[in-house]
Amino acid sequence: MNNRRAFIKQSALAFTALSASRVFGANNTIRVACIGLGGQGSGNAKRMASVPGVEIAYLCDPDTVALDRAKQAYPNAKTTQDLRKVMEDKDIDVVVVSTGNHWHVLASIWAMQAGKDVYVEKPVSHNIWEGRKLVEAARKYNRIVQGGTQQRSDPLQDEIKAFFDAGSLGKMKYVRCNHYSMRATIGKRTEPLTPPTTVDYDLWLGPAKDEPILRNKFHYDWHWNWNTGNGEMGNWGPHILDDLRNVVFRDKIPPPKRIIAGGGRFGWDDAGETPNTHFAYMDTGDIPVIVDFHNLPRQKGMKAPDVYMRRRTGSFLIVECEGGYYTGNRGGGSVFDPSGKKIQTFKGDGGKTHAANFIAAVRSRKASELKAEVEAIHYSSAWCHLGNISYRLGQKYSRDQAEAAVKDFQPWNDVIADFHEHLKKNELDDSKLDIRMGPMLEIDAQKETFIGETATPEALALLTREFRKGYEVPMNV
Repeated sequence: MNNRRAFIKQSALAFTALSASRVFGANNTIRVACIGLGGQGSGNAKRMASVPGVEIAYLCDPDTVALDRAKQAYPNAKTTQDLRKVMEDKDIDVVVVSTGNHWHVLASIWAMQAGKDVYVEKPVSHNIWEGRKLVEAARKYNRIVQGGTQQRSDPLQDEIKAFFDAGSLGKMKYVRCNHYSMRATIGKRTEPLTPPTTVDYDLWLGPAKDEPILRNKFHYDWHWNWNTGNGEMGNWGPHILDDLRNVVFRDKIPPPKRIIAGGGRFGWDDAGETPNTHFAYMDTGDIPVIVDFHNLPRQKGMKAPDVYMRRRTGSFLIVECEGGYYTGNRGGGSVFDPSGKKIQTFKGDGGKTHAANFIAAVRSRKASELKAEVEAIHYSSAWCHLGNISYRLGQKYSRDQAEAAVKDFQPWNDVIADFHEHLKKNELDDSKLDIRMGPMLEIDAQKETFIGETATPEALALLTREFRKGYEVPMNV
């Protein structure tokens, strides 16, 4: 492994020079390697393959089951379990990273060091520090790097921005970012799970710690353990908060000034660590933002997700204005007057041209043409990481203290009230639950760190992680 990594580093400049000097014309084939071939990875491969002039030339996954399945769709592609072999192949132009969150940054940096452009899934990082390293690598190696928040390529977003700019709803008062979805327990084993024999577990782990797996399923449910995932805040959050940063703030606010979060994992005695009910307040210095995620049903025994007065299933953004409000998701949005009467509807396509936008920028070598250039999506991912950090630093919850944390802001009190009502409807006694409430973290947006009394060793440690030997994200990319 060390020899292979040394080869990559020694060859990085040569590969970079070769790729940078290559100008792709309309008729040149772009050869793509897809790393990570689960549900999202297979979808990304299909979307890339649908772009004219693109060939899926290399398939990579540590699980041979996924490799064999993908090989049926792309029989002419090379296959490997080891992503380092992909980096060594000088004929590969683009790498699509659809791995677990813990691999996103290191896989992308290795690809850039080998002279390849990168499409990386959301969240583009597992933590804030390594996300900045991802951006630094894109700048150093002059790579085209697109984040996987595909709704940025939806014409809907420009239409909504133009609507707000027209001012017909008046001043924005606050934004609520919701996602209420049904999930189930991931189980809790008494003996650690043995990874499938088809998986190269060392390669699957990569930068993550080698910890006992006590959940029932090996694949996908890694989302709900901090070692490999970022919970619902890092799963749906990057989409929703990216919409917020793009549509409402126009990417002008990197991280917020302050953030506080609370919640917990309720109703499931399982191996999951991330909250299934999570709420946060984000002080942007401009328009206040509330984030609210629920994974429990609307009420116990009901097979339907929770609802909010300003939303229906699938709504992400609720923008409250002086003259009405907007609700929207990846499929479209609607505008309502103060009485709740619908006055305008927008239709979206979910970002169908996102892969084509990326490939067009690969050909032109103009990162400015990207709809989701890596630094913008790094910031959107960072907002989510901050919400997780406050929660993870949480102490025993007090409703009075939670409400007092954001004074004179009724929408925050509404979120707290909704939280307790949600527990009650699921027949959960809030006095007996392990509810956490984190500190109000103060953030230096330029340095991407904490300041003031909340800049404790515990908080600062959560801005990064310990990397497993041989799979370290480099300090100097």
